[in-house]
Amino acid sequence: MKYKVVATNQDTKARAGVITTDHGEIETPIFMPVGTVGAVKAVHMHELRDDVKAQIILGNTYHLYLRPGMDIIERAGGLHKFNTWDKPILTDSGGFQVFSLSSNRKLKEEGAAFRSHIDGSKHLFTPEKVVDIQRSIGSDIMMALDECPPGTSDYQYAEKSLRLTQRWLKRGWDHFNATSPRYGHSQAFFPIVQGCVYPDLRRDSAKFVADLGAEGNAIGGLAVGEPTEAMYDMIEVVNEVLPEDKPRYLMGVGTPANILEAIDRGVDMMDCVMPTRNGRNGMLFTQHGIMNMRNKKWADDFSPLQEDGASIVDQIYSKAYVRHLFIAQEILAMQIASVHNLAFYLWLVGEARKHIIAGDFKSWKTEMVERVTRRL
Repeated sequence: MKYKVVATNQDTKARAGVITTDHGEIETPIFMPVGTVGAVKAVHMHELRDDVKAQIILGNTYHLYLRPGMDIIERAGGLHKFNTWDKPILTDSGGFQVFSLSSNRKLKEEGAAFRSHIDGSKHLFTPEKVVDIQRSIGSDIMMALDECPPGTSDYQYAEKSLRLTQRWLKRGWDHFNATSPRYGHSQAFFPIVQGCVYPDLRRDSAKFVADLGAEGNAIGGLAVGEPTEAMYDMIEVVNEVLPEDKPRYLMGVGTPANILEAIDRGVDMMDCVMPTRNGRNGMLFTQHGIMNMRNKKWADDFSPLQEDGASIVDQIYSKAYVRHLFIAQEILAMQIASVHNLAFYLWLVGEARKHIIAGDFKSWKTEMVERVTRRL
């Protein structure tokens, strides 16, 4: 994997770049739709390619390991062939999912022991095993196993958690370098910066991560209960340490405003379930503000969903029709909303890239943050 910065601005940390993988190029900043089990909920692959214009999607190690299992994915020839997505794929290590099972998991030096949420069976994720699983999945970018402490963790717990994450990271990094890809394309390994909301822990973690010299780096443990301003502060702290010649991936963030603020602080890659999850519940994000499609005000509004929208569904369907589908609990409503929201998110980062290259990102971002947070 290669990364090249193509543009920066003097009054912001934002940068435009290109990540090159064996499955194609990714223009950054980029938003990555979340395809937890190998599919983005309610969205066809051809819609992701042609309408959403996604350049990379995510899969999740925890979920794919439990179902369908590595035997099926290996026999299919890897996740790219199994789900027919021929562009880059990033896989999360499953750490966040394991640690969200607080009543069904146990942390120890060896790894994270947990019970499946599907059938209660016992499993152990070690740093080495999650590398092996992601080798079997065949993702272009794989993540290190880490512990994701709550955003409200006290300093003592945050430090203890970070030291465990660092020891796991060293083992995972060594195992990654001692193993090879399975399907003829290269794979990159991203370590993850942790440290909760404590600047000294974040700097310590960022330096530990940067010193490995991996092809890219991730920022984890944010948007997990801490105040939004604390999240922005930690991004700034971390990006002062992480190398500028490697892509920076902010995990699990967020709202359109979060994304713009993260880009302003030097983040290149982001993912979040929000566009699809909120879309399935009737919330549509647009460049003019947020629409709740269950509201009565849309009942007789026959104008397009969004006249200047980024997706074909914006021109095809009216607000009144989409509201009707939500009120009628029609599955098509969830599909339309998911495609619309994902297309908007990809449009948003694409516009950010254009303005970084043009040199006026800061002023554009300030105006856009105000617009995308309005309630329509």
